[in-house]
Amino acid sequence: MANAAKLLGALLLGAAAGATIGVLFAPDKGSNTRKKIKSKTNEIIDQLSDKIDEAKETMTNLREKAMTTAENVKSRVKDTIEEEADMVGRRTRNANAHTN
Repeated sequence: MANAAKLLGALLLGAAAGATIGVLFAPDKGSNTRKKIKSKTNEIIDQLSDKIDEAKETMTNLREKAMTTAENVKSRVKDTIEEEADMVGRRTRNANAHTN
């Protein structure tokens, strides 16, 4: 997941740099250029914020799924141990019954 976040950050940074360079080289007045840069920057910040929110939601969902899976495994292990303990107890009682 860290690699995906790094890739996303690099892509957004590249997009921001490309947009900024494109605006800077476009023939326009300085005030219009600054407005365009500010607009593009805000747009990229909004996109990045959306991606961060999506990543947080995905991480929350994965955490919940992992917790549920862990609880299920814990329950199955406990049940298996109890079944094995019962089986050993029966075997011990049967062995004791045959020796008496």
